[in-house]
Amino acid sequence: MDSVNILYIHGMGGGGDSRIPGILRDNEAAFSPEGVRARVIVRTYSFDPEVAAGQIAAWMEELKPVLVVGESLGSIHAIRLRGVPHLFVSPSLGAPTIFGRMAPLASIPGVTAFLDRFYRPRPGDRQPLHFSKDVLLKYTAHLEAALDNSPSRGGKDFFHAFFGRRDHYRKYGVVSIRKWRKYFGDNSFTMYDGTHFMEEGYVVSLLVPKIREILINLQFKDFQQ
Repeated sequence: MDSVNILYIHGMGGGGDSRIPGILRDNEAAFSPEGVRARVIVRTYSFDPEVAAGQIAAWMEELKPVLVVGESLGSIHAIRLRGVPHLFVSPSLGAPTIFGRMAPLASIPGVTAFLDRFYRPRPGDRQPLHFSKDVLLKYTAHLEAALDNSPSRGGKDFFHAFFGRRDHYRKYGVVSIRKWRKYFGDNSFTMYDGTHFMEEGYVVSLLVPKIREILINLQFKDFQQ
């Protein structure tokens, strides 16, 4: 039996024990084509986007994934990766703009420490968060590097996103469907009646079949990039 890898890039404060990739691992048989074992791999990376880009590039070389799935803030890292199809859960293209606005505040004594406490991830294999001014400012260039791979700028990869109709981050601009459409097109996303965090039922009924569809297309070499 052939084996292929799917790299899952978690969102802010996520990590090796994030919920959605755990659900996907439990459903590997459901999206693996006949004769293929598809493995979902998720690893914890740095909150500093420059450091993280190096880590994820090394994992791409090591794992040679046939598909990348990005969640929330991790979607920006996923978009940057060239030469593979991409799926997304609640891609947060507006987050770098929010971080840019927060950066001057991080110069005020005590603000970074407050943010680090307020957004502290739950215990486990989770991404440590440190909201320093230098790190927050790096996200603008990080987003631009990702968008250079978008179809609007000549990128040739496949992109498809899932957005929740009850995603509370949309009202703050962290998640922006309008911005997604601008760079990836009107037919590049699916709406579901859930939240930012994609409930298990939608993972199984939407994300799992889409992964299977892509893997089958890749298997029969008719996937259009």
